[in-house]
Amino acid sequence: MAVPFDQMEGMIWFDGKLVPGPEAKIHVLTHGLHYASAVFEGERAYNGVIFRGTEHSERLVRSANLLDFEIPYSVAEIDAAKRLVVEKNGQKNAYVRPIAWRGSEQLGVSAQGNRIHLAIATWEWPSYFDPAQRLKGIRLDLADYRRPDPRTAPCLAKAAGLYMICTVSKHRAERRGYADAMMLDWEGRVAECTGANIFFIKDGRIHTPIADCFLDGITRRTTIDLARRRGIEVIERRILPDELTSFSEIAQWNFKPGPITRQLMDDYTAEVQPKGKAAAA
Repeated sequence: MAVPFDQMEGMIWFDGKLVPGPEAKIHVLTHGLHYASAVFEGERAYNGVIFRGTEHSERLVRSANLLDFEIPYSVAEIDAAKRLVVEKNGQKNAYVRPIAWRGSEQLGVSAQGNRIHLAIATWEWPSYFDPAQRLKGIRLDLADYRRPDPRTAPCLAKAAGLYMICTVSKHRAERRGYADAMMLDWEGRVAECTGANIFFIKDGRIHTPIADCFLDGITRRTTIDLARRRGIEVIERRILPDELTSFSEIAQWNFKPGPITRQLMDDYTAEVQPKGKAAAA
């Protein structure tokens, strides 16, 4: 049985100090727990180097601003804290999770006087999808919930509250025998999966939804950049569910990696590996 996260060994950076993981606790009446006033990042360290760590830190700060609070640490300080945790935990290949939230000074909807906290944890965590399964393809369900209209929620923030419908949708998909669920936007157009952006192939071109009501992922931007380096055209546009059967490398909601997908998977693996002096740091 896996060790519960609140019992994992290792250090967590908590409000400027390193503390043992089991001691990194918050009060049950914390605003971030009751009102989802929390933002986070999901990052990866490869051979001790966090991939695009500064971009993640910058997005964490922007997400906090969208939720109307300011993290009391600079991007450079957040970067340094993340590197410190990776080093202290001795996990060269690790998942890195910074999270910032409103504390427990007030518990009403208005909590402008609450202290803002920041914690950073790391742990060993394999790929979101099993590597062997990725090459075989995955089956997707259609989520019941949709990505909200940008006028109704801070959709471009990586905010805790926006992931509640993702958890519900993925649970339902898994119970039905699917690997994940595809989410539509508020107007019924393809948006993303529950924890990842989505791409389609047609006539040698890549098509992907416009990221205006969901997170423009750093992995998404990296993939687009890698494709364009290969001379592959990437088209960001509105995609309707009725179009899905016209794409290649997909068949009746069963997505299977074809030549372009496999090439970009290899390119991404090469891209995230530390190069030069950074690998020795």
